[in-house]
Amino acid sequence: MKRKMQPIQVYVSSIVDAPIDKVWSVVRDFNALPKWHPAITESQIEAGREISAVGCIRRFTLASGAKIREQLLALSDIEHRLTYAIIESDVGLLDYVGTMELLPVTDGDRTFVAWSAIFRTQPGEEDAKAKMVDEDVFVSGFEALKARLGRK
Repeated sequence: MKRKMQPIQVYVSSIVDAPIDKVWSVVRDFNALPKWHPAITESQIEAGREISAVGCIRRFTLASGAKIREQLLALSDIEHRLTYAIIESDVGLLDYVGTMELLPVTDGDRTFVAWSAIFRTQPGEEDAKAKMVDEDVFVSGFEALKARLGRK
């Protein structure tokens, strides 16, 4: 009997010391990862689509040289939330769907940011891939947002 792989869930949240509109203006641009995330060296939207059009596909390169293609599944300027899926990857993440959501923190005009993903990977790689998404993607992304947008 073949054992079914259980999905892996990763959730990280943080506070950025900047107003929600300022944070959202950076993260809603589906092609802007190289401008704020340290792991991304280049990105482009395929087929000349608009940068935040639902259905558009971004192709980007990691500092390691790995390539990833992601599709924007949903974007809401009202809810300050975007959802995307990896459709092709050199990093071993399967059926990956990620969501980033922002909420205003009215005490100090700051922003609560939550980034989550659910995915599968090859058996035996679950812990390593969960740690990679947690630390190398989410935590490092939050630290970069804080450095870029936080009040001095």
